[in-house]
Amino acid sequence: MAETPDGKGNGNGSDRGRSGFLPIHTNAFDRVFIGTVIFVALHLLWMRLLEAHLPLFIATILSLLIGGIIVARG
Repeated sequence: MAETPDGKGNGNGSDRGRSGFLPIHTNAFDRVFIGTVIFVALHLLWMRLLEAHLPLFIATILSLLIGGIIVARG
């Protein structure tokens, strides 16, 4: 990808990544993958630390919300 002096790309649509609040340029697959990894990690931590006190479906709801935010705005 050729960059212009201002560093914003050449403007012809070849820049497939996008920048959001994540510290890297990502495409849709990257954001879905990051959301999936967070989903699994949160569930494992939840089962280890909190499942005796709070049901697992709360972790599912939190994971889906976080994943949705990452896919939409990440």
